[in-house]
Amino acid sequence: MTFEEVVKTRYSVRKYSDRPVEPEKLARVLEAGRVAPTAGNGQPQRILVVQGEEMLTKLRPCTPCHFDAPVVLLVCYRPNPDARVEGFRNGDFAQVDAGIVMTHMMLQATDLGLGSCWVGLYSATALREAFAIPPEYEVLSLLPLGYPAEDAEPRDAHFQRLPIESTVFREGFR
Repeated sequence: MTFEEVVKTRYSVRKYSDRPVEPEKLARVLEAGRVAPTAGNGQPQRILVVQGEEMLTKLRPCTPCHFDAPVVLLVCYRPNPDARVEGFRNGDFAQVDAGIVMTHMMLQATDLGLGSCWVGLYSATALREAFAIPPEYEVLSLLPLGYPAEDAEPRDAHFQRLPIESTVFREGFR
């Protein structure tokens, strides 16, 4: 797939087959996250791979949006309020950096024929307790990952995009 095909075919998969994700494909998804750019190369992300029945059972009460994926990546970041960049939310790019990591992993998954879904609906308290997340880390999101089910398809809203003239401006905001 070309890069343009990857970004245009990726969608939020909410139904997965029971086909396991091959270790080499999971490794490539994680590597795409590892090499993602971060401010000052701070690399604040920490990713917990949730797979196997025991770990997935611990995850299910933490979110209604696990979609029975065979793998869920739990993405956290360590805030760094000492990393000051003027004009940006107290200067801390850690949350944005972790979001870039998520995006890299989603796009790599698509390129490998896997589906994913950025999930922001979860109980951070429940995740923290279930997976012993250290207090210095914040949960960003979950990334269910796996092969889309045969009948999985994007929601109608996926195809509803504003025209580029509504989001890109060349002579000041309108």
